[in-house]
Amino acid sequence: MSNFQLKEIKSVSYEKATIQKGYTDKSLRINLSSNDIMINPIDEKIKHTFIGGKGYDLWLLWNSVSGTTKWNDPENAVCISSGPLGGTPGYPGGGKSIVTSISPLTGAPIDSNVGGYFGPYKKFSGFDVLQIDGKATADRVILIDGIEDKIKIFTAENLPKDSYELSDQLTRHFDPDKPVNVSVVTAGPGAEHTFFGCLNFSWWDAGRKRVRYKQAGRGGIGTVFADKRVKAVVARYGAVSMKSNNPGDLEALKIVTKNHAKEIHELDPGQNRMALVGTTHLVPIMNDHDCLPVHNFKFGSHPESKVIGEEIYEHIFDKGFDGCWKGCAVACAHGVKDFSPFTGPYQGKKVFVDGPEYETIAGCGSNLGIFDAHTILEINFYCDAYGIDTISVGTSLGFVMECFENGLITKDHTGGMDLSFGNRFNALAIIHQMAKGEGFGTIVGKGIRNMKKIFAKDFGADMAFMQDIGMESKGLEFSEYITKESLAQQGGYGLALKGPQHDEAWLIFLDMVHNFMPTFENKAEALHWFPMFRTWFGLCGLCKLPWNDIVPEDNKKTAEPAKVMKHVGWYADFFSSVTGRKTAPEDIITMSEAVYNFQRIFNLKMGFGTREHDTLPYRAVGPVTLEEYESRKERYDEQLKNKYGFNISPMNTQEKLSALRKKREDQYEKLKDAVYDRRGWTNNGIPTVKTVKRLGIDFPEVMDILKKNGIE
Repeated sequence: MSNFQLKEIKSVSYEKATIQKGYTDKSLRINLSSNDIMINPIDEKIKHTFIGGKGYDLWLLWNSVSGTTKWNDPENAVCISSGPLGGTPGYPGGGKSIVTSISPLTGAPIDSNVGGYFGPYKKFSGFDVLQIDGKATADRVILIDGIEDKIKIFTAENLPKDSYELSDQLTRHFDPDKPVNVSVVTAGPGAEHTFFGCLNFSWWDAGRKRVRYKQAGRGGIGTVFADKRVKAVVARYGAVSMKSNNPGDLEALKIVTKNHAKEIHELDPGQNRMALVGTTHLVPIMNDHDCLPVHNFKFGSHPESKVIGEEIYEHIFDKGFDGCWKGCAVACAHGVKDFSPFTGPYQGKKVFVDGPEYETIAGCGSNLGIFDAHTILEINFYCDAYGIDTISVGTSLGFVMECFENGLITKDHTGGMDLSFGNRFNALAIIHQMAKGEGFGTIVGKGIRNMKKIFAKDFGADMAFMQDIGMESKGLEFSEYITKESLAQQGGYGLALKGPQHDEAWLIFLDMVHNFMPTFENKAEALHWFPMFRTWFGLCGLCKLPWNDIVPEDNKKTAEPAKVMKHVGWYADFFSSVTGRKTAPEDIITMSEAVYNFQRIFNLKMGFGTREHDTLPYRAVGPVTLEEYESRKERYDEQLKNKYGFNISPMNTQEKLSALRKKREDQYEKLKDAVYDRRGWTNNGIPTVKTVKRLGIDFPEVMDILKKNGIE
């Protein structure tokens, strides 16, 4: 253990707000430049319009920044909220936090949904939302102590560098007798040296007597955190029960909680076995349907995928309860005990690895041509310890490897490293470089959008080819699903407000397997409803997995099986029972529409949020290379002949490739038109005045921004 020192420089005692129907109606703001600690009321109109969670985060961030604010400006804020339903023990997925900031990768608002106990503990300590802004001149640790009703700011010296050790030591420091009372948020050395730093949110695993972690991974919020010189934010709180949210109808809450948890306990063992294998069950499913990213999203399947899927991890995962919130029936947060890394500072030591999840396996495994469970575990461990997002790491390295194999970059550029697909040792070497801010890893850590510019300017690489194969949109790296054969999922990624992350719309199966959306109008409707419903989880402090990863036995017989309407009804009942606000399923969509459209206008405020920014690299739309076309030749030939009416007999592969590209790019543009129309936006992708007024977000600054963009 290191002999770290914490010196208290500010302490404020406060009277804890009484939670009423899921809300404290208080926000906490900490300015690191001045060390001011401010507790503010939340206006009733804001509460009604923005609900909580991401809604509160966005509202505070909107009022903190201007349209010219950069990610590393002092006024940029890191906002963390839970939501009115967050912190309900026993309700599946009921313990989430939502973190929001201006992203180093995109320049626009980014949000990330994360497990762990911090969000509920912060709320029960008296605050619906936390805002951290300003910049410290030295390392800081912030404590929100809901047991002693104090907020403290410390200077910190000699703290452990990596997130794992830091969270563990601070947990034991702030409550050595009851570590379960503590949750810690940390970044790490990788967050200091890359643009895709993540945040680790902790909880105490009582069964294993150790600190465990979940990651707010997307968009570089950990980088903002580190730039502000925050080493950790700690929340401390005591016992939690169903009464902690002071629900409007406790008996109704007990009923809906019992029903949902009971169904999962009964059905999960026969469906996806989340409590046993977590999200690793997705690996064989994605591989079988040609959706598993292989070699920088070039291919959708690989014969070796079976060695990195659920069959392997089922035997590797440590047995025991693995919920990242108290009593969650899904219990999918698995880990590996006594793992020994073969590289880096933990080489030869026994560690506990939290994960891997599907995204890490696909991004840092198959996408890199690495089909070795041990290597994926090591990448997973070090990314968490260093505080870097495994999705951006895997997708960025996949881009680098394809550039290397095509001669766009060479060993002269990489410091002598062979970065061909499958080179696991050098992939790990790059990750260690990222953590230290050294070597070629400093370039990779800037993300794909910046790498394309650097490779073109400094190395003479072909920009057009890199634009086609660089799997980013809006500056954010793609999460790990092949979208070539699903126009709806192309829209789900390209039209997503923060960039290509699957938490807005995951429509691959509905589109390409079940063919539920044959027309543009069908797809547009799906690209309205699903992002709106999924947004709602981030407003309330919930996980999405219990909604549609375990479904009722009769779900296929219902009118809209993709929506799992029985569960939508339960969520409406859940919201009603806690908040006392009588809610129907359609009300959930309206709540989310207000926040979703506000975030679109927030993008507009920051210089984005129009049609030109809803673009995709062509690899997300169709085959870029001859090799790609040939790998699915029968499928593509059939489409050219029967769908588009081409006589392909005189055409060579390059001609067919070009013809298919034009048709697919045209389809994507037509999809944009249909989705914009359904959402009540202009043909340039901007919400209309009518839409804004209908949703009650016609604030003066919102209307000014619309007016500046020609919308009146």
